[in-house]
Amino acid sequence: MTSNTKSFPSHSTKYAILIISLCAFYLFYKYILQIYPSIITAQLMQEFTLSATGLGYLAATFYYAYMITQLFVGVLIDKYGTRWMATGAILCCAFGVFTFSLSHTLLSASLSRCLMGFGVAFATIAYMKLAAGWFPPRQYAFISGLLVTAAMAGAVFGQAPLSFAVNLFGWRECLFVIGIVGFVLTFLFAVIVRDAPAFVHHDNVIEGYRLEFKDILQVLKSKQNWLLTLYNGLAFSPVAIFGGLWGNPFLEQAYHLSKTESATMVSFIFIGLGVGSPLIGMFSERLGNKRNVMFVCTLIACAAISIVLYCHPLSNLVLGSLLFIFGFSLGAFMLVFAIGKELNPAFLTATVISMINTSDVVLDGIVEPGIGKVLDLTWDGTVVDGIHVFSLHNYHVALSILPIFLLVATLLLLKVRPSISN
Repeated sequence: MTSNTKSFPSHSTKYAILIISLCAFYLFYKYILQIYPSIITAQLMQEFTLSATGLGYLAATFYYAYMITQLFVGVLIDKYGTRWMATGAILCCAFGVFTFSLSHTLLSASLSRCLMGFGVAFATIAYMKLAAGWFPPRQYAFISGLLVTAAMAGAVFGQAPLSFAVNLFGWRECLFVIGIVGFVLTFLFAVIVRDAPAFVHHDNVIEGYRLEFKDILQVLKSKQNWLLTLYNGLAFSPVAIFGGLWGNPFLEQAYHLSKTESATMVSFIFIGLGVGSPLIGMFSERLGNKRNVMFVCTLIACAAISIVLYCHPLSNLVLGSLLFIFGFSLGAFMLVFAIGKELNPAFLTATVISMINTSDVVLDGIVEPGIGKVLDLTWDGTVVDGIHVFSLHNYHVALSILPIFLLVATLLLLKVRPSISN
């Protein structure tokens, strides 16, 4: 039997906030691990003797592991619960970054990135699943938006602050400490997190029901689920690609910024995402149509990143503002999870979210090394201190895929069924 009405005693609400806070820190941790290569591109290319293509592949091993794991995460969490699955995943993250800090060969570095990719694949699904179990349905869009706030806080930390720390202490030492933090988070997650309140039947569980293969097929046969999945990948990949690897060297070349300055500018993308996602979530609930909000916001993001890529030079104020608008507008991508939750049976929440969440890592894993390949193919042979130096034209050609992705994502939304808020 299910119930759409939840009544939470005050002590349970506080415990729910504690649990979701730990999940939020897991996401914070995930994004540090995802984007730290962007601030040490030169060090990695020197340490492992890499071309741009090789650097892209090293960064993408994270996404390959993430992509394969993501295919099973939702089913595993729906079937076995969130607490212990996520605890084991965080342990993999911690061990991966710890071993990366000690790596001296490309093979060991790549395997370490794979461990990180496997571990972080559980972060978003764990957050969304526990949010559905511990909070009332009317709060779900807002709580989902806070997921991005937590994740983007990690991304911001992984830019300028981590860049400063790396310059001060060295990249290996900083990653070693980040590994230790992961082991602490593993312990806290295991001790504190519970899958759901014990005193209430919540709407994403059917008592005594066991997930079956026909349920997974039901999710996969839905055209709407596939449209949401494709939109999610096309809309979020530009953030991951520009903010996670190639944005920093582009800004250094196009705007003549230092590494710390470019990292600071990229941080505005993640700040915008963190601020925009919950605000857009609340606005969409008031407006009553999530699809239309996503459509307008994606077009704005496309315009903003296009100006950054092709209309320089711009002042730092204008550049930072455009990158903030780019991130803020793409905060709308989180609405796909709320729509997916509304369009599918509640007990399949994690499976649906897992399907939608797979698309951006698939594209990231293909496009990041693909951009590196285009840079290498158009490279004029300039080398400084053993590092390949690419021209502005090289970056213009390679990064043109980003606004194209956003335009295609906008067109896909025309086929998505409008989601009317409750």
